[in-house]
Amino acid sequence: MSLGFILLIASGVLILFGAGQRVLDRMRLTDREAILFIALIIAGGFLPDIWLSRSFAFNVGGALVPLGLCMYLWFKADTFLEKARSIAAALLTGVAVYVLGRVLPADPAEMVVDPTLVYGAAGGLIAYVFGRSRRGAFIAGTLGVMLANLAAWGYANAQGADQALVLGGAGGFDVIVLSGLIAVLLSELVGELVERAKRGRQKPTREFVNGDFVRREQR
Repeated sequence: MSLGFILLIASGVLILFGAGQRVLDRMRLTDREAILFIALIIAGGFLPDIWLSRSFAFNVGGALVPLGLCMYLWFKADTFLEKARSIAAALLTGVAVYVLGRVLPADPAEMVVDPTLVYGAAGGLIAYVFGRSRRGAFIAGTLGVMLANLAAWGYANAQGADQALVLGGAGGFDVIVLSGLIAVLLSELVGELVERAKRGRQKPTREFVNGDFVRREQR
């Protein structure tokens, strides 16, 4: 079983046990919606790839369902600014991951770390930096990797190489899943640290309630 499937199953189990509720709330996803999308991604990953041409295909679980989830989250974004930032972050993430793919060795055996982890972590980190919100980070991480794969495929064929691409298939599935999850986790972790730092700088005040003085944090 690949890393992507393991992470998705682990995420689904955590959600069933009530973990990650804060993250889901900020992404405007309910537990049922999150479990449904996870189940669709896992199930779709076992379906045959859909070929649109002799050299291009997509995997239902690795590309179509994540793309649908990104569109769903994008339409639920609170402001136009967040929507625009998500698209811009996805483009920047795509460029960064594409450049990384050009710089790193083409042969995975020459890399000390599994390239799936490298691309997934890089995509997630870059997406977090530019995506800002939880939704924006996930959209940027997921779409950015897809755009990078499409750009690499287009460049290779423009150079005369007869190269086929299965978007979201095989190792691409793991990178897309890993990038989206890392982006969201980083956004949540840093957001929580920032909120705690802000609360730590707030001076408590005393308020007279029901005949007694109680401490109240300033907001």
